[in-house]
Amino acid sequence: MKDIINILPENVANQIAAGEVVQRPASVVKELLENSIDAKSTEIKVLVKDAGKTTIQIIDNGIGMSKRDASICFDRHTTSKISNAKDLFNIRTKGFRGEALASIAAISHVNLISKQDGIELASEIEVHGSEIKSRRSCVSEAGTKISVKNIFFNIPARRNFLKSNNVEFRHIVNEFIRVCLAHPEVNFVFYNDDEEIYNLPISNFKKRIINLYGPKTSEKLVPVSEHTEILKIDGFIFKPEFSKKTRGEQFFFVNNRFVKSPYLNHAINSAFEGLIDSKYNPSYFLNLEVNPSTIDINIHPTKTEIKFEDEQSIYSILRASVKHSLGQYSISPVLDFDRDKSLDIPYNFEKTSKSSSIGIDINTNYNPFEKSEKIEKFVKIDSFNKKMESLEFSSQTNELKEFNFDEIKSDSNLNNPIQINKKYILNKTKSGLIIINQERAHQRILYEEFLKSVTLNKTNSQKLLHPIKIEFSKIDLQILNSKKNILNQFGLDFVLKQDKIIINAIPSFMEANKLRESLSDFIFNAQNEIPDDSFSESDLVSKIMSKSMSIKNGKSLQIKEQQYIINSLFACKETMICPFNKRTFVKIDFSEIENMFK
Repeated sequence: MKDIINILPENVANQIAAGEVVQRPASVVKELLENSIDAKSTEIKVLVKDAGKTTIQIIDNGIGMSKRDASICFDRHTTSKISNAKDLFNIRTKGFRGEALASIAAISHVNLISKQDGIELASEIEVHGSEIKSRRSCVSEAGTKISVKNIFFNIPARRNFLKSNNVEFRHIVNEFIRVCLAHPEVNFVFYNDDEEIYNLPISNFKKRIINLYGPKTSEKLVPVSEHTEILKIDGFIFKPEFSKKTRGEQFFFVNNRFVKSPYLNHAINSAFEGLIDSKYNPSYFLNLEVNPSTIDINIHPTKTEIKFEDEQSIYSILRASVKHSLGQYSISPVLDFDRDKSLDIPYNFEKTSKSSSIGIDINTNYNPFEKSEKIEKFVKIDSFNKKMESLEFSSQTNELKEFNFDEIKSDSNLNNPIQINKKYILNKTKSGLIIINQERAHQRILYEEFLKSVTLNKTNSQKLLHPIKIEFSKIDLQILNSKKNILNQFGLDFVLKQDKIIINAIPSFMEANKLRESLSDFIFNAQNEIPDDSFSESDLVSKIMSKSMSIKNGKSLQIKEQQYIINSLFACKETMICPFNKRTFVKIDFSEIENMFK
């Protein structure tokens, strides 16, 4: 029988490994940044073009590589992080897989220039799809420069599955921020399409947070510190009033490595219980230091998941330390009973008090047999007895008498809609019942209104007497700036200044007191949730605005609000689906209901 098992060529094996290691351009940024950190760099520059699809360049001033190291670093299973199996249980470095550079080189064009201190010339290597094109010496500064171009050039299917530039850029920024927060002792500079986005000087952890999220972040921070034999916790949490609906600023760092842990996140949510609404998420920046031998980070290829040896103890310590910080800084509610100040005993009570009998006031003119007008008003026994006698109960028969509903005179309308579970609106029709999803229906209503107003250029805008200033991160400001022209068409007039926007006019459908929340939802939807498959930019923004401004499921609606949703929905051109191709309502005929009871 013929042999069927083949040994794969090196380039094919690398491409397979790349599918696990390199998911998107952000994966490349993460791996290269971690390599620069392991190289003891103090200055790192990140340059990105076309959201990493065209170019990703990392420049550092680390220890560099020798000519031999530069030659073999693109081979599989080559690493400087570990040398034997015992090292796996005491890992302090970042990248240690031994497949990162090989996988990156397998699906892109890579140019590497590296030089060590004390060596005259640097080593330059160019690799295209695992194939080394050239090796030569060149002049360069100490450190490493690595450029990754045309990612997934030899895997068109993978490249086609990449999201829009906004989405991919957001993923890159997220990875960049995670590394920056884990290493405040390193100077980071970030460029996007030749525009400087971040310039983070060497600082401490608190200043690094402020540099990333704006100067007003300082007033939001509450320090957390707890040192035990099992766990050391240092970091900050946001005050409860600054919690968000989205899970943005939530960072766990275990031994200076960013990790995702739903279990530890639950500990934080438990500590904030009673302080924030269940729909909101607390923000935190927490550094956890544990013995490397008690954790396992080799669970997932991205190394963002972690397994603790004693999870329950870490959970309890983390929850208790956060609760302690909230109480220590007078954020948790204090148990304080309402009391009458008149009952307080004065400090000089013993000096001023005299032994005397309690005085009793007696009304000598009181006559118990005298009739009182007040009693006659409230107690009319005779009339009460007459009414009781008029009620006759039939004890001789158990027959049910017919009840005439026409005799009931009420102002209530039996055809009024009914809200179910604060999510669905139930309404009767001639042929059956309709059940409407209130959020999706309102999205459809707003979507068509927005498109109509933009098309006809009849957007109602109200000028603010006092301009509103709202702070956002640099990335959020960049998104708002990219959508500025179309947002102006919707009636939102604003100016960008450094780390904030100044709003001069808002659309008529937008509430001024909910402006920050609405814009935050808009930014989040623009980054993550809204698919980039719209006909035009106005169509895309209409979708985003409708999702951000719509009535959310879980909100109790008045009868008039429910009727507005019903009437407005069936006045739309498209009633069956929301802007995101999901059903807005279902209809149940009376015949179907009859069949249910057969």
